[in-house]
Amino acid sequence: MDLFQTVIIAIVEGLTEFLPVSSTGHMIITQNLLGIEPGDEFVHAFTFIIQFGAILSVVVLYWRHFFSTNPEPPKEGIHGFRKLIHSFRFYWLLFIGVLPAVVIGMAAKKSGLLDWLLDSVEVVAVMLVVGGIFMLFCDRIFNHPDEKKEVNERRAFRIGLFQCISVIPGVSRSMATIVGGMAQGLTRKKAAEFSFFLAVPTMAGATLLDLLDLFKEDSSWATAHNILMLIIGCAVAFVVALLAMKWFVAFLSKYGFKVFGLYRIIVGGIILFLLCTGHSLTMVD
Repeated sequence: MDLFQTVIIAIVEGLTEFLPVSSTGHMIITQNLLGIEPGDEFVHAFTFIIQFGAILSVVVLYWRHFFSTNPEPPKEGIHGFRKLIHSFRFYWLLFIGVLPAVVIGMAAKKSGLLDWLLDSVEVVAVMLVVGGIFMLFCDRIFNHPDEKKEVNERRAFRIGLFQCISVIPGVSRSMATIVGGMAQGLTRKKAAEFSFFLAVPTMAGATLLDLLDLFKEDSSWATAHNILMLIIGCAVAFVVALLAMKWFVAFLSKYGFKVFGLYRIIVGGIILFLLCTGHSLTMVD
């Protein structure tokens, strides 16, 4: 991968990571458009590792949540572990929410299913269309949010189950978790923000696993050039994701999912048309 390819993919990652349009799916499409060979070990890892920049943007934007304890005093009679959980309730909810993804994600990775899915543009295109059709109607389906409802242990776990669907490229982790939150009666804003928070341990874990795998199997990829591309990719993804996230919360709260649904259908439909008519997606030889 050269500098141009790195920056373009990182911009795509930053723009789409927290939007319900599938960042992984868009990066797979972008790699094909740029003529990057699928199946390359470093390219696979790069797709996950530059998400670290997006993770950092969440921590920076919502630093008060990540670097403070629960301000509400515990109820009388709460002691020991329950009191500790109350003090660090934010992290406890993230732990519960990420558990399903750990189990399903590890199973998909060990089976080789994840690598196969990451090479399939066809899967991305189909899921973009299917997810887009669903998003045209999801605002009607979940149109009774309760402003008083907050994320608790049960809701966090259920949102975590929804997140597991996003192991399929094109589904969108953001869409799955936000819809999961709305299905629990949360407002779009609260569902979106918990989706951002849950991305941190989920994506950090995926990034760490990919780094370990890269060093364990073959460290010849760790050239000065590749490491520089990773650093640049993370930096670009951080800046772009920070801007995109702030815009997205305001837009989603006001307008809902319909625009994103239409976008997904158009992009997925174009790709399916090109593939079915025998056209190559590669724009760069």
